[in-house]
Amino acid sequence: MPEQQRTAVPRDFLCEHTPSKSRVLALVAHDDGPASLQAVLTCREPELAHRATQLLLQALRSRPGTQLEGRIEDLCGKLPDAPASSLRQAVAHAIAGTWPAVSGSLINWPATADDFDDEGDDPDGAEEGEAAVRAARTPQDARLRDLAGPVVRFALLREFHVHDRQALLDAATEQGWSPAPAEELTENDPFDVVGAVMWLADPDVEIEGADSLFGCSRAGFLRRDKGHELAQWSQEPVVEDFGRGWRQSAAGKAQEGDRAEEVPDFAVLFRAEPVHCEDPECEDEHCLWQLTPRTADVLYTALSVLADEAFDDAEELGDGSLVLGEHEGNWGVFARMPKLTFAADLQWRRRFARAADDLADDLEHGRWPQPTCTAEELALHLALDDAGDQVDELGATEADAHVALPTHRDDYDFDACTDMFFQDTDVLMLYNPRFDGIEDPDGDTNRQLRMGDLRAAAWFEPFGNTNTRDPHRGFRR
Repeated sequence: MPEQQRTAVPRDFLCEHTPSKSRVLALVAHDDGPASLQAVLTCREPELAHRATQLLLQALRSRPGTQLEGRIEDLCGKLPDAPASSLRQAVAHAIAGTWPAVSGSLINWPATADDFDDEGDDPDGAEEGEAAVRAARTPQDARLRDLAGPVVRFALLREFHVHDRQALLDAATEQGWSPAPAEELTENDPFDVVGAVMWLADPDVEIEGADSLFGCSRAGFLRRDKGHELAQWSQEPVVEDFGRGWRQSAAGKAQEGDRAEEVPDFAVLFRAEPVHCEDPECEDEHCLWQLTPRTADVLYTALSVLADEAFDDAEELGDGSLVLGEHEGNWGVFARMPKLTFAADLQWRRRFARAADDLADDLEHGRWPQPTCTAEELALHLALDDAGDQVDELGATEADAHVALPTHRDDYDFDACTDMFFQDTDVLMLYNPRFDGIEDPDGDTNRQLRMGDLRAAAWFEPFGNTNTRDPHRGFRR
């Protein structure tokens, strides 16, 4: 006889990561006891578990008409059958706002006379579940350092051609929008068309009276080691660089001679060996982490693009300095670098572009891209970040040569790349305002940590324990 099921309410979805697996958990509440965690699914890939959590949260908070099916099925296609099935069921429960739980999986406090006040009301039990939920959520005045879990910043760029202004305004009005007060409107927008577009611009919904011209988004984790802070506490403008238009970029690549046709055969250069077993603790040689063909291909592309963009920006920027708060969103590569490099000249910037080329050359010749100087360290950090962003876009067409590369358990494990390719990550401390001045080798903190000279002028000095690059190798551009 099946166990009796009780219905609870999902309040949140969380991730739990260990070296061998990742789990997605649901925080569920019910009327007769405290909230508790219920397992949703288990998988090996932390990224897939994280994406499943985000989709479940969107399903839980979804508005009528929100389309998630395509994204859910795309993710399920990357999961084994069992967790994929569990994810589909969990999404359905999240949308419905109910969560079935087998009897015994939820704690039920037995009511006694002491639990009620003189008027027969329960002073504690009714609020206990909500208190547990509130304790797990985010304090209103939190800074980034106060939050135990990861924080994702999502920036969205969309452009619309308003071909029927009245239809647009009518559609927005029907959905509860009203224009800004007359004193706040300008002669350039007396009808508050911008406000109407913003009101209607749900990423999954087409706008009546306007055609969508372009859509692009960027997302990533905020990191204290890079000096990030929550927008509400940020002392500097929150800017995002979406790069050049894709048509402009495509034209530029065509003029450069179709370098993509010369992509190395990474299936041969980094031949992936089959794993010995599925035990994450196994120390057999074939179970150790491998730089796989697919990982090498994505990283090679990221380094090549980084070098191209750095050469472009260096040529346009010349010897001019980046100005804090003015240029940060306009120079894709150099605005992403520590502020102590903002005053660098043209030659310095060209040498940084060549540093990315040198690392790509390592991969092209079947070598791990292990940095030989500080400039190469930062170039590789930036490329690894970009490679992680590019993974979701791979294999968009059947003609993409990337999809022909063999698959492997270690594909796209960029965290492992960070562990394997770097001697240390000291250069990332330059992003943190708390460590201003740490680049000076004569500073107390620098000497205590034995960090060496991290001033911009020394970024191309070779490390003493690595092979040096050919000083006569020249520049690709």
